Amino acid sequence: MGDTVEITTQNTTVEEWTWALAQSTGSPGGGAGAGLMLAVAASLTSMVAGYTQTSEDQSLELSLILPRAHALRHEALRLADEDAAASKAFGAAFRMNPSSARDSAISEASVEAAKASAVLGQRALEAIEDLAWLSTYGNRALIADVVVGFGALRSTLAGARTNVSFDLSTLTAAGKSMEEIHEQHPVLWSMVGKLHAGIERIDGLMAGLDPKAAPTDDRS
Repeated sequence: MGDTVEITTQNTTVEEWTWALAQSTGSPGGGAGAGLMLAVAASLTSMVAGYTQTSEDQSLELSLILPRAHALRHEALRLADEDAAASKAFGAAFRMNPSSARDSAISEASVEAAKASAVLGQRALEAIEDLAWLSTYGNRALIADVVVGFGALRSTLAGARTNVSFDLSTLTAAGKSMEEIHEQHPVLWSMVGKLHAGIERIDGLMAGLDPKAAPTDDRS
């Protein structure tokens, strides 16, 4: 593919995007991949909700899940591209020659990259309960789609958690101590724990769902 073609998660084919992901450029990278997985989770949430028929007392919740999932799919693709841009700036900062300007660029790029991943992770956290609701009340014939959705959502959370934590830690390359980083970026710091809790929430939901999802899996 030509170097002049702009590869974005929103406007290129799966073939083009995965080709770009496979290159040694880092943009798109794992963070953008986490965004794409969030879009997959949102899409599957929408699909399962669309196939689901509920009792009257549950119809309101179902009617709210669909628009949330539709909106999240679009937002996730946009966030994937924003993460790719942040990753590009992050890499450029580290390629600079040693200087105070490099330290400043690293600090700025690290924080912006962490912020991009934190937003992505927050959206994934917000999406858990809709999929959890569908795991209980959704069309049972689509349980595999719910499981894949949970897996995609877990990937988003794991990627966001790692990126936020790692990006914050790289501030040490600009002369910051871990104590200073914690003090100066408390919201981002606390997000790591929230994302970890989200991963544990999904693991618990999937464990409870497993007897219905894989009834022939006899591990006795």
